[in-house]
Amino acid sequence: MTEYEIIREDEEAVDGACCHQPGGCTALAEEHARALADTFTALADPTRVRIISALAGGEVCVGELAEALGMTVSAVSHQLRLLRELRTVAARREGRHMFYSLADEHIARMYEYALEHSLEGRTREVA
Repeated sequence: MTEYEIIREDEEAVDGACCHQPGGCTALAEEHARALADTFTALADPTRVRIISALAGGEVCVGELAEALGMTVSAVSHQLRLLRELRTVAARREGRHMFYSLADEHIARMYEYALEHSLEGRTREVA
């Protein structure tokens, strides 16, 4: 038996038997996958994660965020613009000041779950 025949035989044996879901395996539609990936992009940068962590406590103005992060207002504003485009944060103007908050409860939960997961993994490695 050739290598190709062995592989083909293995494929036939597994065909339809590896999926435990009724109706077979399904995947998220491309446009939904892209939207979800965009959401996770917000957590793909340590600075953006720190901004999200600060906003998890409630609404904050740019100056306070910059001070808390040890960054310039300009650098924080750049990241906030990106987070707004990703629909992760919301902005509110009051006079000359812009106040930012997490866009909704989904973002807060996503951050909390991701943080819990990352700390849980670290705890296991240390133990």
